[in-house]
Amino acid sequence: MNTSPVKALIRQSALCNWLDLSRSGLDKLRKKDPSFPKPLKDGESRQAAAYYVVNEVEAWIQSRIDARDAV
Repeated sequence: MNTSPVKALIRQSALCNWLDLSRSGLDKLRKKDPSFPKPLKDGESRQAAAYYVVNEVEAWIQSRIDARDAV
């Protein structure tokens, strides 16, 4: 049986905790590094909750580790 992997989501606030960043720190990271995964918004308003795909964030972290180790 071939099943596709589950795409788990994490709220922006939980991502900040996971990466040990403030909300403004996450915003700065997103502006500074265009390869950082884009959020999914739960609505059209500015106040809509933002979610990130866990696999995308993990892949971004791994790419940063790989870049560091390549030096």
